[in-house]
Amino acid sequence: MRGNVAEPKAEYTKRLEKYLKTVAEKDRVHVRVGYLKLAVIAAGLLLVWGVLGTHFVTAYWLIAPVTAYLLLTIWHGRVFEEKGRAETAAEFYRKGIARIEDRWAGSGPTGEQFRDANHVYAEDLDLFGRGCLFELLSTARLPMGEKRLANWLREGAEVGTILERQKLIEELREKLDLREDLAVTGEDLRVRLNPESLIDWAEGKSILPSGVWRSVMVLLAMGATAGIVYYVETAMLWPLLSVMAIEAVVLAWLRRRAHSVIEGVDCNAEGLLLFSDILERLEREPFAAPRLQAIARELKPGNEPASQVIRKFARIVYWIDANDGVLAKMFELPFLYSVQVGMAAEAWRRRWGSKMQRWAELTGEMEALLSLAAYAYEHPADPLPEFVDAKDGVGFFDGEELGHPLIAAEKCVRNSVRLDAKTRVLLVSGSNMSGKSTFLRVVGINTVLAMAGAPIRGKRLRLTALRIGTRIRSTDSLQEGRSSFYTEILHIRKVFDEANGAVPMVFLFDELLEGTNSKDRRIGAEGLIKGLLKRRAMGIVTTHDLALTEIAAAVGNVLRNMHFEDQVVDGKMRFDYKLRDGVVEKSNALELMRLIGLET
Repeated sequence: MRGNVAEPKAEYTKRLEKYLKTVAEKDRVHVRVGYLKLAVIAAGLLLVWGVLGTHFVTAYWLIAPVTAYLLLTIWHGRVFEEKGRAETAAEFYRKGIARIEDRWAGSGPTGEQFRDANHVYAEDLDLFGRGCLFELLSTARLPMGEKRLANWLREGAEVGTILERQKLIEELREKLDLREDLAVTGEDLRVRLNPESLIDWAEGKSILPSGVWRSVMVLLAMGATAGIVYYVETAMLWPLLSVMAIEAVVLAWLRRRAHSVIEGVDCNAEGLLLFSDILERLEREPFAAPRLQAIARELKPGNEPASQVIRKFARIVYWIDANDGVLAKMFELPFLYSVQVGMAAEAWRRRWGSKMQRWAELTGEMEALLSLAAYAYEHPADPLPEFVDAKDGVGFFDGEELGHPLIAAEKCVRNSVRLDAKTRVLLVSGSNMSGKSTFLRVVGINTVLAMAGAPIRGKRLRLTALRIGTRIRSTDSLQEGRSSFYTEILHIRKVFDEANGAVPMVFLFDELLEGTNSKDRRIGAEGLIKGLLKRRAMGIVTTHDLALTEIAAAVGNVLRNMHFEDQVVDGKMRFDYKLRDGVVEKSNALELMRLIGLET
């Protein structure tokens, strides 16, 4: 445990109150400035009357109210900007308090774009979607940060990488000012940024001429300008027409290529400005960990930090964004608008394009680390897991008082579980609604957190590096003509394939082979478990079919029967969701039918 659980909430509350006071203060200033602007307008109207009606004062006096109004407008704009930043910061801390109080579902990014029905565990463990793990964890502002975090949840890392992440999280969890600054950066920008296509464009080959040709285009634009001025002064059109004739040839030669360059930039200037602002904030943050210092150095190559380079590109993209506008169309022939913009973009690409992917990777890594650091800060009672070496190639998992991070603390029942070389399979029996499926998800989601480098929900967790394979949800598909049983065994096949890797697997199967009869289920389950044990896997299987618990004799001492139970109290079914040794002794199916009025 790291500190008092109330500390992050107290700090968030203090900062929230500070920003709410700032918002109230800026509202008062806004009202006062508004009245001052009205007063200036009134004074200006009086002066206009004095100038035009009575000739009491000269027109020069009108400069004073105009200047005063402009200054008040600038002041007003700054007040609105400061109020907006304070409101954004206040919302940042409101969301943080909501996460601490388990009121966060529906308030953050769901990660729907990362959902994959064919993933071996993501759907079963609620990694993506409303009220999912991604929504709880992610504070990333950029698509690359969200993607990196999603990949960490979908793909476990090597132990060395995990241990390094843990050290980085320990440092970053205390950097609340950094997380706040990133949260309020560019909040008003309408961001459109596709990192993959942008990187593809940045690393693409040049298709426009460079070197002296760019100077030629500038000279042609200057020549057109001079031709226009000459025509205005002398009414002679032939110099302008001569330049435009040359430009028409240039457009016929380069216009299509220029548009190809321009259209390949799949982002807007606002998206690049947000990227630049986040880079700039990361560049000036002091770090102690060697890895974080190395990231900061890579973002500042030479005298031009990455933030300045991206900001230069944003200025070019502003011109690209205006390419479809009326002025751009008007300026196409006299000033070679699209060619000039395309060549500027290509000049940037030739010099800096090869760096874009690395900068995106580093920014994504930092945002993912800061997301995990924020979770660690907001949940100080959740420890980082400990990793141990595998023995004889068999995995190890020992969790004390594990809970589910997506279940509110006051409703979360915790259980301890151990899987090792002596007990490689837990066969958990129990009636409907007794907590079997949730127990599987507790083990699975804490393994996901551990393998991503994040704190786990529990008192302690010691484990080896593990792969995860689950089959908790299965539904039939009318469109694909598949029954739920066929869907289940197809997914189990994926788990088998994953279990062949060098890293031991923990498998989690709920109501194994529930779509077939009891005899076939028993024979099939025995074969599946034996096959997985041969692949050095370990795991947990749940069932409400007590016949399945008899396979322990066939599998051997490495399988241990455990159960959840229920009780009927005052005519109501009660569950304590606590894991116990042995086979469950009763089923609640008939009792449930009786309680809802279905007599048997």
